[in-house]
Amino acid sequence: MPRVTSRDNPRLVEAMRLIASSRDRRKSGRCVLEGEHVIAVYLERGGMPQTLVVLEGREHDPGIARLLAFVPAADVLHVPRSLFAPLASTSVDVGALAIVSTPEGALPPPAVTHLLLDGVQDPGNAGTILRTAAAAGVKQVLFSRDCTAAWSPKVLRAAQGAHFLVTVVEDVDLPAWATSFAASGGAVVATVATGGTDLYAANVVRPWAVAIGNEGAGLSPGLAAVANVAVTIPMPGGMESLNAGAAAAVVLFELVRRQRRAVTAR
Repeated sequence: MPRVTSRDNPRLVEAMRLIASSRDRRKSGRCVLEGEHVIAVYLERGGMPQTLVVLEGREHDPGIARLLAFVPAADVLHVPRSLFAPLASTSVDVGALAIVSTPEGALPPPAVTHLLLDGVQDPGNAGTILRTAAAAGVKQVLFSRDCTAAWSPKVLRAAQGAHFLVTVVEDVDLPAWATSFAASGGAVVATVATGGTDLYAANVVRPWAVAIGNEGAGLSPGLAAVANVAVTIPMPGGMESLNAGAAAAVVLFELVRRQRRAVTAR
């Protein structure tokens, strides 16, 4: 395992550049994963880091030791705390980070379950929603062109490996996609703060695509106009709306509950 003592090491410089620049991430087709859990999920899904950076003194931690057992020693950099700290976007105690190839972002054929993120700007929200979508069994998560960057360090950290459990596609023309999906018989489910059918009474059939809008403005008019179902989460406590991440969780797991009930009833 090479030990690095210079901040000018090309692979450390590359990691810093990818962490700091969305443009460089897109141009190179690479991103940086932070923390042993996210890296482990990437490995489990068949990926292999181009570079694994490990904080000196942490190589015997059980989680990091498991990573080291899979990654070739020539691709591992062992760095002191003074060099690792500038790379970690949160805490140096994450102990490991990895430069990996970003999965191919081409738009695949429609699946049976989708989540559409329309102008979601907060990285923490986007990552949390991705994590929820993966837990709920969603197959594809499509980001509109004005969403936060799906592969940014903050989104990756909040998603905790969900990027590698669902298909993530950025820069999608959601109104055009939803129009085609609805025309083929899919249910485009718009989540709206008021005026929609009560979520627990709405008729939602598969295949479906749940649309979550911007934290302040909600869904764009273009996407809202092509939705064939609009649902509102009942809030008897008097709040006007929910955080985008919370709303996504409520809607997705209501659909999970219905699917489980349908399977049990057979």
